Amino acid sequence: MERLDLRGARRLALARAGLLKPAWTGLRERAKGRGKRARDGCHEIVRRFGYLQLDTISIAGARSHALVLLSRLDGLEPELPEQLLRPDEPLFEYWGHEASWLPMELYPVFAFRRDDFRAHPWWGDLIGKHPEVADGILQRIRDEGPMRSVDFEGESGSEMWALKLSKKVASSLWSRGDLAIRERKGFQRTFDLAERVIPDEIRERKVPYPEALKILLLRALAGHGWATTGTLTATWRLRNQRPAVAKALAELVEDGEIVACDLDAGGRTLKGWICPQDLELAERLRRARPRRDRGVLLSPFDPVLWDRKRVQLFFDFDQILEIYKPAEQRTYGYYCLPVLAGEHLVARYDLKADRKAGILNVLSLRYEDETPDTATRQAVSGALSRYAEALRLEVRE
Repeated sequence: MERLDLRGARRLALARAGLLKPAWTGLRERAKGRGKRARDGCHEIVRRFGYLQLDTISIAGARSHALVLLSRLDGLEPELPEQLLRPDEPLFEYWGHEASWLPMELYPVFAFRRDDFRAHPWWGDLIGKHPEVADGILQRIRDEGPMRSVDFEGESGSEMWALKLSKKVASSLWSRGDLAIRERKGFQRTFDLAERVIPDEIRERKVPYPEALKILLLRALAGHGWATTGTLTATWRLRNQRPAVAKALAELVEDGEIVACDLDAGGRTLKGWICPQDLELAERLRRARPRRDRGVLLSPFDPVLWDRKRVQLFFDFDQILEIYKPAEQRTYGYYCLPVLAGEHLVARYDLKADRKAGILNVLSLRYEDETPDTATRQAVSGALSRYAEALRLEVRE
């Protein structure tokens, strides 16, 4: 049985997440502009995790998927992350961790989910209930070409979260694989026939579920470094799959792809998994001296932050999202961006961007330590400055 301590596991997680220097991450640190090199840098990050989670909230000046890329690639044009999904790019949009952009090579791997989602996961069998709507949408797109979300006809319901029936049916057709998202403009989805978006040699191939499960577990582990079974399954929302996941992990161990690894976690031991090549990296990182002077702002949906128990364990940081709370009940703010300095989460900013005025307003700054030292203050200030510069905004505190 292999063992890791918290320091080694934490630093390995940051290295695999692309948040340490390139010598440790194997990823580039700079991707200036918006050309091929910049796009390739973005694709490298998506491939590392296996997904780039999407989110609509842009109050801080950029949406989550842009924040993830901007936090790892200096010099990136701020518009590029919104334009990553377009025809002929090696990405597709689907249900990964949540709604995500995924490497095109994983399309055959998600055949099992497209089969599972023949009835929509939220709305049930809308296509079966409204076949005339589904057939009409497919025929119109076939005849007239791609359609944006806003192009679908019909009236929205009166409830807050109601959608037009045609839009729901289109989403159902996408979930089961008849349609694909061709591109996004202004974060608006454009639907097209899957056969016109996904290359035939990829679209027609289906990876059997047992093999798909192993591929996804390995991809999750590549992004996490060390992880429990729970974290690995949550990465891909593999609910109610415990026997299949256990079998896949056992076969990966037998094949030498992963090894069981205990984590010494402050007086308790946690069971987990690690790739053999990462054991050596974790030991080298444990002895290294990470930089403390360079801070970086992270999206609250960053791949290193969505597992709250893991964040608490690794960083002693309470990662909470308060967007659904009334203002008077919030502790930190509406959409706080944690600040990573070296290997520690040291502060959080609540920001509000005014893109028309070119201003990035600092609503609040909260340090984890009530008396932060000079290095921490410099890292936090530098993180804000780099973020504002990346978005071409002027900070107003």
